[in-house]
Amino acid sequence: MSENLTVFQRIYEVVKKIPKGKVATYGQVALVAGNPRWARVVGYALHVNPDPETIPCYRVVDRGGRVSPAFVFGGQNVQIEMLKADGVKFIDETHVDIKNFCIKTDELM
Repeated sequence: MSENLTVFQRIYEVVKKIPKGKVATYGQVALVAGNPRWARVVGYALHVNPDPETIPCYRVVDRGGRVSPAFVFGGQNVQIEMLKADGVKFIDETHVDIKNFCIKTDELM
């Protein structure tokens, strides 16, 4: 990844790699963006996503598969509907089936 990118730009580049039908965790995105301790920074970056059409921030969930209760682009229900439209299955109302729908970290590199 280019050294000239800002931290947020690095995060956005990783998130762009999450394919339809998959999710990644904040921690995975942080690790691939350059620092495994940036999980909260990933959340901040996604909250101010400048281009949600190109940067699919709705495909990022917490390590347990829970969607964001404060999804900035329409709330938690919108994030859930977007993931379901992608084909992602849930184990309950707010948790993605992380075992079957989480991308492998090396696929984001």
